[in-house]
Amino acid sequence: MARGDLILTVLATHLTADIQAPVDALIAQFVLQKSSTQRLADASLDGADIDCIEYRLTGQVDVEALRDAALVLSETLSVDIVIQQDTRDHVQPRLVCFDMDSTLIKAEVIDELARRHGVGEEVAEVTERAMRGELDFKASFRERMSKLAGLDESVLADIAEELPLMDGVERLMVNLKRLGYRTAILSGGFTYFARHLQEKLGFDEIHANELVIENGKVTGEVSEPIVDAERKAELLETIALRQGFSLDQTIAVGDGANDLKMLAKAGMGIAFRAKPLVRAQARQAISTSGLDGVLYLLGYHQQDLTP
Repeated sequence: MARGDLILTVLATHLTADIQAPVDALIAQFVLQKSSTQRLADASLDGADIDCIEYRLTGQVDVEALRDAALVLSETLSVDIVIQQDTRDHVQPRLVCFDMDSTLIKAEVIDELARRHGVGEEVAEVTERAMRGELDFKASFRERMSKLAGLDESVLADIAEELPLMDGVERLMVNLKRLGYRTAILSGGFTYFARHLQEKLGFDEIHANELVIENGKVTGEVSEPIVDAERKAELLETIALRQGFSLDQTIAVGDGANDLKMLAKAGMGIAFRAKPLVRAQARQAISTSGLDGVLYLLGYHQQDLTP
């Protein structure tokens, strides 16, 4: 048991008494006291499509046990109940790093490339197993890339234009830029598409894998170093140190098993609409709201944000 100040945030499509009562029971079960309660977002008002309430709590608590119980209750109620250490009064996050595929966009680009090349099903199966943590990422990446050999370069531009953005990403980026955060894409996908998102949404920097193209065709070869789980975590730390930020001032957001090391290294590691393994291992998880739900985990009020 450790004494600590905590923040418990509830994100729901619509907050009702049937949701708030079991949340209050959870707080009571762990013998925590509410030092403050704030309504951060109200779906009935302009500028939010979700309800959000934040509790600041104090007490002696086993934080891991509380997180586990909150995750079970989240899944039971189909809401997000997010636990974090309350460091807000002395730590100001400055850097936010994002996975790209299935986080910033509603697609796995390598699967889209494979579909256009007639090898969609076999590549998608390998991708899904890799994201669940069942396969080594580097080995699976090389296997998937080999199947893209001969793909025409013109397909890349078509796919880039059609990439479906994740819910809430535009609102999130507008506000992060306005509030002065540094933002980065750390992706096991490809720089071609990360650069497209950078131009569209304004990320400060991108780090991803290079597609090897010769004579207008994808060769199927892999350019080193591959951006895998270890590389993502290293990049997060490297960027933070370069910018003069501590790791406590970093936030990472991702959905796959290859994001777990990055999520663990960051001051706040958010599993977004993630696979069950990732949701269970990450310290924070969002599945109900769009990506702009991150703003509420940072404590911002709906009225202080650009719609």
